[in-house]
Amino acid sequence: MDYKTDVLIIGTGVAGLYCALNLREDFQILMITKESMRDSNTYLAQGGISTALNKEDIPCFIKDTLKAGGYKNNISSVQILCTESRENINTLLDWGLPLDKKQGGLAYTREGAHSINRIVHCSDSTGKTLEECLIKKVQSHKNITIFENTEFVDILVEDNCCIGGIVIKEGKPFIIIAKVVVLACGGIGGLFKNTTNQSTVTGDGIAIAIKNNIKLKDLSYIQFHPTALYEENINSRRFLISESLRGEGAKLYNSKGQRFVKELLPRNVVAKAIYKEIRTSGIPYVMLDFSFQPEDYIKQRFPLIYEECKKRGLDITKEAIPVSPAQHYFMGGIEVDLFSRTSMNNLYAVGETACTGVHGNNRLASNSLLEGIVFSKRAASDINTQVDLIKASCLKDFPDILHNLKEIQKNMKSLVIKELLRRSKEFHAEFFNH
Repeated sequence: MDYKTDVLIIGTGVAGLYCALNLREDFQILMITKESMRDSNTYLAQGGISTALNKEDIPCFIKDTLKAGGYKNNISSVQILCTESRENINTLLDWGLPLDKKQGGLAYTREGAHSINRIVHCSDSTGKTLEECLIKKVQSHKNITIFENTEFVDILVEDNCCIGGIVIKEGKPFIIIAKVVVLACGGIGGLFKNTTNQSTVTGDGIAIAIKNNIKLKDLSYIQFHPTALYEENINSRRFLISESLRGEGAKLYNSKGQRFVKELLPRNVVAKAIYKEIRTSGIPYVMLDFSFQPEDYIKQRFPLIYEECKKRGLDITKEAIPVSPAQHYFMGGIEVDLFSRTSMNNLYAVGETACTGVHGNNRLASNSLLEGIVFSKRAASDINTQVDLIKASCLKDFPDILHNLKEIQKNMKSLVIKELLRRSKEFHAEFFNH
């Protein structure tokens, strides 16, 4: 079997969807995802989307991003992120994204390492609401087709040009010929035993880059979120307790009932402080208290967190939340330029699978959705000018494809884990799901 299209997008999170919506409508676009289109980390994002409040706030926003990232950021990428933030938020508003309002304007909250309130949000389900908004808009475009339950296993290459991809759908392999391929397949959290990520997010883009000698960057830059809900004997995804609780005043306490860290320091600093308390006390969590706030306010501002904790027998309006760090975000990835182009011609990477360098070694809170939006639009803008110059390829030989999907998945995971272990001294094999 084979399939021909102008643009092939791997992944249906914010970066893939927003890229598709910014491409020309005369293109035929195929999007694929390994499970449901809603099985992405975007759907789990709680806190919000960072944005410069206005032109005057851009230098401060840049400064906060650089400081959180240990000044290991790509300064050009940071300038683009902050400068182009507001126009993209305005686009989302025009598309019907129901951001929370306050006194007639947007409501802004604050999270770790931001010097002011500049994060827009949809209650505490920003990612889910954003994803649904984008999915609805994508489904209204007749030129965009989505294949769910489709496993992407490799790209097709001729003379360092990507000419399509190999996928397995309903147990059958087939070839997709495309003028341009966009990798928007997410991070690596599903490789970890202790993570807030979807289990399906297993570094597929990184595996494909390794197999095809595509440049990678900063694979050791992996962020642990300080406050995932602690549950005994849990073998599934950890439920995230959004940093926006701390932005709204929640306090961290150790086993002695003492505050031990400033709650809105950068995530890596807070996570290390919590790990220290856990090692010292021998208790595998610390407590995050928000119960001093009015009950109605908690339920209205954080309905998802309230309900999810309640399901577990925990009433956050009356008691503190046991939390501990968990793997959360991948700042490294496939190296890209300012238009999300990889080292291979006609191949782009956007979202968490890409390394724009914007985050440095520690992502500033709520910059993830923003990066997916800003740099996927830049990718689309470049693709819009390039596709007409690319001649559609005709595959001469059908490549051999391993039909055993489980074996393919196992090999891809092993490839990524091996490379992560090689590039980082902080991890060892038992951190990972093999």
